[in-house]
Amino acid sequence: MADETSRTATSPRVEKTDAEWRAELDPERYAVLREAATERAWTGELLDEQRAGLYTCGACGAELFKSGTKFDSGCGWPSFYDSVNPDAVELLEDTSLGVVRTEVRCAACGSHLGHVFDDGFGTPTGLRYCMNSLALGFTADDEADAGATEA
Repeated sequence: MADETSRTATSPRVEKTDAEWRAELDPERYAVLREAATERAWTGELLDEQRAGLYTCGACGAELFKSGTKFDSGCGWPSFYDSVNPDAVELLEDTSLGVVRTEVRCAACGSHLGHVFDDGFGTPTGLRYCMNSLALGFTADDEADAGATEA
């Protein structure tokens, strides 16, 4: 059985107050997930993660990306060419830097994850979901299998 903290895009919307998010998330994660901050390039712990597994929302646990869609884009943040399903993420126009970009948010809780760019040359979709490590959780397939046998 799946961990109760893991949600799919078909799960009900996660609604919490700002105080609840602040209490649950450490300050760095809160800044990225709830205030749309960006971690410094090349510093994220998931950048070089190579194991097979599932990337989830660092705030609510919703399933976002499969490891098979991760690729080295050379941008300094974990990059994926597709989400786990079309309803897993929300895409919003972002003009905060004076240019038009596409912000990626978790569809389940509205947390900021990063941005998606239409420059993923060589990927099946042509997309590069450039995500903050602090916005993600990761469960390796072998860890998920171990948890399932212990339940």
